Amino acid sequence: MSTTVKAFGAHDVSQPLAPVTIERRDVGPNDVRLDILYCGICHSDMNFVGGEFGPLPVSPLVPGHEIVGRITETGSAVTRHQVGDLVGIGCMANSCRECENCLAGQEQYCLNGHTLVFGNPDPAEPGAFTQGGYSEAIVVPGDFVVRIPEGLDPAGAAPLLCAGITVYAPLKRFGAGPGTKVAVVGLGGLGHLGVRMAKAMGANVTVLSQSERKRDAATALGADHYAVTGDGSAFTELANTFDIILNTVSAPISLADYLGLLRLRGTMVSVGVTTQPMPLNVFPLLQNGRSYAGSLFGGIAETQEMLDFAAEHGVSADIELIGAQDINTAYERILASDVRYRFVIDGTTFADLKA
Repeated sequence: MSTTVKAFGAHDVSQPLAPVTIERRDVGPNDVRLDILYCGICHSDMNFVGGEFGPLPVSPLVPGHEIVGRITETGSAVTRHQVGDLVGIGCMANSCRECENCLAGQEQYCLNGHTLVFGNPDPAEPGAFTQGGYSEAIVVPGDFVVRIPEGLDPAGAAPLLCAGITVYAPLKRFGAGPGTKVAVVGLGGLGHLGVRMAKAMGANVTVLSQSERKRDAATALGADHYAVTGDGSAFTELANTFDIILNTVSAPISLADYLGLLRLRGTMVSVGVTTQPMPLNVFPLLQNGRSYAGSLFGGIAETQEMLDFAAEHGVSADIELIGAQDINTAYERILASDVRYRFVIDGTTFADLKA
């Protein structure tokens, strides 16, 4: 027997989100159920419900993939988690677990397609679609649940489950650490965590932003340097400087200009999502033996590693806590760049919604 829970979702891409009720399936042998305490709001939530990624796969669609909650029920075969554990769920709710990439612990690159925590057909419930964290409770396979370490603020930890792992994984992959110079393009939800993660890894960090407006904020986050790109002078002054450039913006940029900032065999990696094309000229790559890469959040084991790293080094997101009734206003403020740096929904407020 399924359970009805209150949630906040989209009926159509042209309409604001609204209170809804959805069904959560029974807990199977390998599942856990958790009451949602906090859920971050990610820009990609807005892309999905706004139609940038295509029409809604199901109506209503409940977004949300930065989920922190407490386990209230476990399946008979679950051994990693217990009732009462504080845990998190990120972007994925399942994968094939059998392909080369899954077996390598990189479920985000599942060759058969991972299952997103919302908006994908649910392999555990044929005919149903996954529904996300803008809701009271959720049921997912226990293998796709991670432990929230002691010492991490649960609300501030929620954005780590997407934004945190999205910047941690490429920084680790491309060798951020003592003696390296890292540039972070953009200082929003992803960018502010990129600065903190890179600094915690021991890198020298520069924030690249279009104007002077965020200089003080970058300094407060621990950035060593700040450069303004709006007038173009930084692309000359900082040419051949950085080992890693982490592009966190969700809009097109001039790749040639930024690639020119990379030193010998440096890498620029894009993690911000834009549906608009960005032309790439090969010559800036040939010069200095540079590389251009992309990265998509992280696998389950790596997400746990990131959370443990964050707890050890005191890395958390700067958040503004809101009630479920304020989600549409939060979307408007995100579009206006009016948040420092991530909205997080208080999960206890879903109970007050009236569908």
